Parts: sequence; C-alpha cells; structure tokens
Amino acid sequence: QVQLVESGGGLVSTGESLRLSCTASGPNIYNSAWFRQAPGKEREFIATISWRSGSTFYTDSLKDRFTISLDIANSTMYLQMRDLKPEDTALYYCNAGLHWGQGTQVTVSS
Repeated sequence: QVQLVESGGGLVSTGESLRLSCTASGPNIYNSAWFRQAPGKEREFIATISWRSGSTFYTDSLKDRFTISLDIANSTMYLQMRDLKPEDTALYYCNAGLHWGQGTQVTVSS
C-alpha cells in the first residue's frame, strides 16, 4: 500500500519562496506528481516526475516559478515554489497513481 505524506506548507508573503516535501512509502512507485486545489476550484495539476528517468513535465502556467525534484534515496519528492502570489493559495497534494496524500496548506498573503 502506497502512503504519501506532504509537509512544508505554511503562511508566506507575496514574493517569498516555499519548498514542499512528499515522503512516499510502498511498492511500485514509477511517477509522482503535485496538484493543488484552491477553495471553490477544481484540483489543478502542477507537475509530475518519473522515478525511473527523472524526467519532468509541468503545467505551462507554473513552470517558470515551480520546480519539481526527487530524492530517490529518501523516497521524497519536492516542490520548490518561488515568487509566490496570493493566487497560489491552495491545498497542495502529492499523488502517485491512484494514491493521494492528505495535503499541505499554502497561504500567500498580499
């Protein structure tokens, strides 16, 4: 059974940076991804990374500010976010296949 635990969320001011972590456990993880969901909006894809090749793919609107990375040795995926804006306020989720973490809240104040 795959388990995903996010951490690193918090309250930051506009323009600041934040790094989220997702620690994974369980078998057969080949790809993982970050999503976010703002209040009243649908869940939005951010980026994905391959655990085999390290290749990445981003949604166009965020690729200039967000960076996904992976520490295979520690089974931890990261999302480095910079130049944060109030519209980045959301619950950020880690995903691997059919499995989701519980989410970590990011709030950006103006």
